[in-house]
Amino acid sequence: MLTEGGAPEALAAQVAAALGEGAADQLRADPWQLLRVAGVRPEQADGFARALLGAEAGPDDERRGRAVTVWLLEQAALAGHTALELPALTAALAQRGVPDADAAVQNTLAEGEALAFQDALDEPGAPARRDEEAEEGGERPVRVLVGLERYALAEESLADGLGRLINSAPKQDGSAEDWEREAGSAGSAADLVRAVAGHGLVLHTGGEASRAEPAALLRAARALGLRAWAAAQGPQGKERFSALLGGPGDPTGTGSVPGVATVAGLLSGAEGPGRDADGAFDLDLLVLLDAPQLDVETAALLTESLPDGARLVLTGDPGVLWSAGPGRVFADLLAARICPQIASRLPDPGPLGELVSGVGIGELNQVEAPGKEVVIVPVRDAAEAVHRTVQLVADSVPRAIGVPAEQTQVITPGHGGSAGTRALNAALKERLNPGPGRFGGFDPGDRVAYSPAPGRTVPGQVVKADAEGLHLSCAGEAVVVPKERVEQSLRHGWALTAHQAAGARWPAVVVVLPGDAAQALSRPWVYTAFSRADRHLSVVHGVEQALARAVAEIPAKPRTTRLPALLAPQPPAAG
Repeated sequence: MLTEGGAPEALAAQVAAALGEGAADQLRADPWQLLRVAGVRPEQADGFARALLGAEAGPDDERRGRAVTVWLLEQAALAGHTALELPALTAALAQRGVPDADAAVQNTLAEGEALAFQDALDEPGAPARRDEEAEEGGERPVRVLVGLERYALAEESLADGLGRLINSAPKQDGSAEDWEREAGSAGSAADLVRAVAGHGLVLHTGGEASRAEPAALLRAARALGLRAWAAAQGPQGKERFSALLGGPGDPTGTGSVPGVATVAGLLSGAEGPGRDADGAFDLDLLVLLDAPQLDVETAALLTESLPDGARLVLTGDPGVLWSAGPGRVFADLLAARICPQIASRLPDPGPLGELVSGVGIGELNQVEAPGKEVVIVPVRDAAEAVHRTVQLVADSVPRAIGVPAEQTQVITPGHGGSAGTRALNAALKERLNPGPGRFGGFDPGDRVAYSPAPGRTVPGQVVKADAEGLHLSCAGEAVVVPKERVEQSLRHGWALTAHQAAGARWPAVVVVLPGDAAQALSRPWVYTAFSRADRHLSVVHGVEQALARAVAEIPAKPRTTRLPALLAPQPPAAG
């Protein structure tokens, strides 16, 4: 079927996975369903449709309009949006050659392939998209949004779950005097302990040093008899937070050290306290670390799983990049101001802390770094950037800073380009672990970025390969990737993007900024990349003034989400 339409045979498995049983019949009836396969673009689907339908395939075909509408919503989700405003969606459809964009949207809604919403616009400075008839009637202005059902339901479920936490009385283990006693001995975490004492939802913000405060909170909660757990975004975050608690964590949740799990492990049941008879987490307090990386679907699953009377603390650095998946949960909650917010006063220490703090407020400052904590390496072009990066990782940083190559992470803006992750990983592999790549391009000893699910990246190392698949070690945990999943879920990992690196830290980091990376830079990107370093940061600098301009002038790219409107108090019904 694919060959008949001029599409690559290699798409067969993806088409079957996307369309299910009878995929060939579905494509015969509607060739534009090919757009449901990741990576296929409208112009490719158009060519496929022309090959199958001949003159019947036209830009005004209703099937094409629906398929392109869904494709645009999927592309928006990849960019972080949970929905699109109707004018933005119809404009994008027109750009894709859909003659009647309004009809295409209405057909998509009628088929149940997308949902439409009307959200009130009451917040100050909200864009004035008022319906003329509504204005004449004196009604509240609204904006019309269109989104895919999975993200709409997740956002609504999340809002409901957060409302339940806020409005229900948290379980009381210990008197007010007991909580105050623990707060008094919690040092800088005193305000956080007091907020958690009386509220079901609390937000906590700060940099790396501020992680000591949720650690103190967990100790205080355990002292009061609460079943308290922390969840990190990945195994490295779990390992780092466990170290703050004085040990590797308590896998049973019954000892003196509070339990620490990964978010994925907690949801799957592979880690954490397990679930009670009602299917809820068997805990009283959950602290979610690196909260800016929470996408809306994961946040909804976690919130739905909390029992009545539980407390939820979201903690993280608001300056870093938002989640790889759709939504901006932490930023939306901070803006909504529906619960206590505790801002840590603990600064990250040293020249690196000073540099990153400046970036966070839009200033790229020169810092005194007597111990070579920060080094700038100017380069003229991408080829020199790759050469100097390999030199830094393999020679300069180990010799001058004392950090071995395996503890140094390279971060660059993108995968493609002459100094993207692909080019850098090829050069670093050749220098640090040369080999034929006989196991799907990988050899034992290779550093890898493992993606167990879209939007999640776990750094690791190849241990061996056998009939089961590729064996990895990820922060000390054994992982087996089946042979058929290696190509789609593994990349070499000496070099990562900042999104892949978010939530992890390394003793030394080399940030590579080739000249063609200037357009990709923003303040959150720079903040995230620079703040991944614990002891040393080298910046391979080829973007001239674009770096300072990005820090000073380019904030996070806006995302369209419904969570703020869903969290806003609703007006009483008329009459």
